[in-house]
Amino acid sequence: MAETRISFSTLACPNCTVPQIVDAAVEARYHGIELRFVEGEDSLWKLPAFQGAGLRDALNRISDAGLAISCLDTSCRFDSPDVSERDRWIEEGLRMADLAAALRAPGIRVFGDRVPPGVEREMTGEWVHDSMSSLAERVAQFGVEVWLETHGDFSRAGDVLPALPQRNGVGLVWDAVSAFVECGERPLQHGTALQTLIRHVHIKDLRNENGKWIPALIGEGVFPLAGIRAALKAFNYTGFLSFEWEKKWHPEIEPPEVAIPHFANWFRERWQVLDETGILSGAHD
Repeated sequence: MAETRISFSTLACPNCTVPQIVDAAVEARYHGIELRFVEGEDSLWKLPAFQGAGLRDALNRISDAGLAISCLDTSCRFDSPDVSERDRWIEEGLRMADLAAALRAPGIRVFGDRVPPGVEREMTGEWVHDSMSSLAERVAQFGVEVWLETHGDFSRAGDVLPALPQRNGVGLVWDAVSAFVECGERPLQHGTALQTLIRHVHIKDLRNENGKWIPALIGEGVFPLAGIRAALKAFNYTGFLSFEWEKKWHPEIEPPEVAIPHFANWFRERWQVLDETGILSGAHD
């Protein structure tokens, strides 16, 4: 398995500026950054920080720090029965893909998301499939791929695969936690089923409090993290492993100043030895 590179999602520090994000990555010795929110904004193309002189400054800061943008996360979701709403998200995807190209990011993240009440899963899957195909065709000019995250009602491998267009420029952001929570699929099983399509990987940990899953600092929860390593090792994954700390959605959890370096330290100390601890096996993935 090639040396694994790590990044973190700015979901961990949603109100930070580009200089603050870069400084956090450098201080904790990350290899890259996954851009989600910056200065509280998720349509990043709207920010002065990613326009004109601001964009040139951002590129210089990232490059001078030896960092890469591992993924540009959009809020695009293609589950609406309203075709004009799906088209609106395709246009948002185009704008984000243009920015991704400028930032030298290889892909943008999109969602299938949820099956609407009263709608068949197969129909929703067709909307996701067709929207992704249209977006991928239009962003090919930028040299950027479109990556569907395993998320929500499109977490289970058997639901993801039919919704994904079989064409160049399309892949997956693998979120093993979503599949575990939504449908009980364990990481080794889930990752193996999707391995040829995985372009980017999220990693996080969970604990269960009163029947509710909430984020836990990596290595301090109950999620079978070793199963992620087993799957990635099995198919020789060479992309980024990206820490997703959902501070934006869970303001009560530890601040980024704690969680971001904690993951980097855990990775350096524990990742390479997970499969030497007896944890990895078919029954304990």
